[in-house]
This record gives sequence, structure tokens and C-alpha cells, in this order.
Amino acid sequence: MRPKGSAEVLEDRRRRGLTLLRRGFSLNAAARQLGCAASSIMRWRNAVRQHGRAGLKVRPTPGRPSRLTAAEQQRVVRALAKGAMARGYRTELWTTARIAAVIKDLCGVTYHRDHVGRLMHTLGWSHQKSETRALQRDEDRIAHWKRREWLRVKKRFFSE
Repeated sequence: MRPKGSAEVLEDRRRRGLTLLRRGFSLNAAARQLGCAASSIMRWRNAVRQHGRAGLKVRPTPGRPSRLTAAEQQRVVRALAKGAMARGYRTELWTTARIAAVIKDLCGVTYHRDHVGRLMHTLGWSHQKSETRALQRDEDRIAHWKRREWLRVKKRFFSE
């Protein structure tokens, strides 16, 4: 497994391993110095022999390809932007289960609701949590209470 770090950090580590080899360290000794396997040092050495300095470049790990094409992803985003009520839901709250259902309807691809959150993050959507407030809530009375009553209560509480 590749260690964590930016491409620059990883490439620097590879260069240090090759420098140790040039200084006369064995594969095992260089690997111990860097805290990696000797096979990694050997792989870096062979890559430089074959490709020059470009052999040390860090390539991204591809991972599993998305099951949605770029066009399908944009179609899902456009549908979500119209709102949940436009898709027949009673509220505008997009849950991951609802989004998974939209993806299934539009693209025929089934995703678990836990994965939908990660997918939405890659598409630039952030997790939102709805605020639950009473329907009878009176914002004007609350603001008045904060201006008048809370200051009175606060003064009395902190002056004792």
C-alpha cells in the first residue's frame, strides 16, 4: 500500500532511495532507511533505468471506474437542482435514499444510499441537514424575546 502524502513527497522519497543506492547502500539497507520494502527500491531503480527521471513520477491510483458516465452524472445533477418536490416528494429534502432512487429512475444504476453521499461529494454537492422547527414558530416574538427578556434574564443570572 502506498504511503500517504502528496506526489512531491512520494517522489522525493523515491529520489532519496535512489541516492542511497548510488552511495553504495544495498537494496535492503536503503529500504530500512526509508521504511519501505526492498522491492520498492528495486522497482524505482528499474523505472529510472527504463524511463529516466519520468520513471519516478507518481501516477494516480485509478480505483474502480464510475458506473455513471459523465453525461449521466450531469443528468442526475440537473434533476436534483430542480428540487425534490419536482420529483414528487412532499418536501425539498434530498436524502441519499431519494437520490439513489433518482439515479435508478434516470440511469438504471443501483447505488447503496451510503455510497450516494460519496458520489454527490465528487460531484460538488455537500451534505445538508435540515433544521426541524415547529410550524407555529413566530420569528417576530422570538426576536423580541431575545432583545428584551433574554437580556433581563442574563443580567440577573450573571450579576448574582
